[in-house]
Amino acid sequence: MTNSMMAAAAAMALALTGTVPVPALAVQAASDTPADSTKKLPDGTTPAERANTARLNAEQAAKAKADNITYQQEVSAAAQQVAHDQAEFVEDTAAYEIEKARIAALSTEERLKYEAAVAAWKADVAACKAGETHRCAKPKPTLPPQDPQD
Repeated sequence: MTNSMMAAAAAMALALTGTVPVPALAVQAASDTPADSTKKLPDGTTPAERANTARLNAEQAAKAKADNITYQQEVSAAAQQVAHDQAEFVEDTAAYEIEKARIAALSTEERLKYEAAVAAWKADVAACKAGETHRCAKPKPTLPPQDPQD
């Protein structure tokens, strides 16, 4: 009889965790239940104690299963967030590199303009020194000194 009680308790635990259909549990439990539930079994427990233990085990198994599902959902959500953050980082880095290249091109353009202006100025100075007065810089007009008391 002890083996049949163990089988009934195990079947109940499996049924509560959703791995065995409930009707199969009901048929087996009904056929194995002794008439006297207070009679102690050879291991010193009663069928009521075993049933309570089976119920508690099944509840704990169901809670553990729910906790595992919740944990897996959290892990999945965290992995999705990491993937999203990584994709966002890649996009931001690409935008930064594009802007950096644009600024470098502007800087190069400005530097080339400056170098061209300096080269033109040096050519004008050399031409002015060679006698081409039309390429000489126009002198800045000088204002007569002003009396500080005016």
